[in-house]
Amino acid sequence: MNILSIAGSDPSSGAGIQSDIKTISAYGAYGLTVITSITSQNTSKFFGTAALPSKSISEQLNSVFSDFKIDAIKIGMVYNSPIIKIVSSKLKKLKVPIIVDPIIKSTTGGILLQKNALPDYKRLIVPLAFIITPNVCEAEILSGLKIRKPDDLLMCAKKIKKLGAKNIVITGVEFEENKISDFILSDSKHYFLSTKKIKKENHGSGCTYSAALTVAIANKKNIIEAAGIAKKYSLISIKNSRKIGKGIVITQIPAKKENDKKILNDSIIKFTKLKNINRYIPECQTNFVYSKKSPRTVKDVLGVSGRIVKAGKKIVVAGEIEYGGSKHVGSAIIHVCKKFPQIRSALNIKFEPKIVKKFIKNGFVVLSYDRNLEPFKIKNKENLSIPWGIKSAIQHSNVSPDVIFHKGDFGKEPMILLFGKNPNDVLKKLNCVL
Repeated sequence: MNILSIAGSDPSSGAGIQSDIKTISAYGAYGLTVITSITSQNTSKFFGTAALPSKSISEQLNSVFSDFKIDAIKIGMVYNSPIIKIVSSKLKKLKVPIIVDPIIKSTTGGILLQKNALPDYKRLIVPLAFIITPNVCEAEILSGLKIRKPDDLLMCAKKIKKLGAKNIVITGVEFEENKISDFILSDSKHYFLSTKKIKKENHGSGCTYSAALTVAIANKKNIIEAAGIAKKYSLISIKNSRKIGKGIVITQIPAKKENDKKILNDSIIKFTKLKNINRYIPECQTNFVYSKKSPRTVKDVLGVSGRIVKAGKKIVVAGEIEYGGSKHVGSAIIHVCKKFPQIRSALNIKFEPKIVKKFIKNGFVVLSYDRNLEPFKIKNKENLSIPWGIKSAIQHSNVSPDVIFHKGDFGKEPMILLFGKNPNDVLKKLNCVL
């Protein structure tokens, strides 16, 4: 997913292009940039602005649009009328969602939109907006109205909507003590999203909000969902803001832990490269799964949608890693996890008595169940056999299993299921017996 940010450069990286890239990257999207102006500022003071020539901005836009598919665009700082006009001319015919974040004044005191450019901004930039995200002060400037009470918000938003913006989100509304709200006008309906106020002056929260909103819209979220995601993200960034310079704090997002899909994908790659692993792929093929905490259904379990298959001596991952990708191994991990919550990953391999003996010899907890004892009514209903088998195997065990196996039944292939806290844990156990 490619997100384009059209904005000014902030050397402190608290706001502007730099802040947008941090937010876009945090959501796993790819950030592209067109710089409109270069500001000189830090956390204490604003020194000045150098607007880029229209030709340079035009060339940047041409270079991006000629090479990349853009999923959404965020417009931030467009300092003067020449910039506004070139941005508008390049974007007005595009059919991608555009989020407009009115950048009029910086928290460090700098003017980021020339006063004489405001009419062109309202005439050419505001109508591009699928969503526009002014704060209270910016909303007042755009509408020409003062916001003193809740009813003023609706009047203000309607006035901005008349300028051409499809949806309006006015951020930073403070009508209730210790609460901060965002006011949303969408499809003639209006909403408030409210949270507890964080009393912390910061640099960058407006940019992080609008960038997060842009990514959420690119991900096909509706207005309310996207606004909720953006609000949560900006609040986290404020809570984690740090005093990096000598002045106000800069918003920060804590480093993300490696996501579950990447962890599983890396382990699957390692699995496919194990020596002679093709010998251990069963006739029904293999799946490798990793669940969320406390999974309820297979939709909470990552697995390979088409399984890991044997093609001669090669191992091929035939499908995508996705939630709900595995019914059988996914079902097994759900029922083990119910009793032993720390166990969240599993892998099935071909049954061989010598492999089971190796697991036992290495001190692993090995359990089993007999499919010959499976009730007839269970056998004849799809997706009930594995839950019955897993429950049977673990019902009298006080310790979590490393291995559960069965020796098959008429028309049912024998199987070994290997369990672990995570995919790496499963692979470590497998490597002990190969």
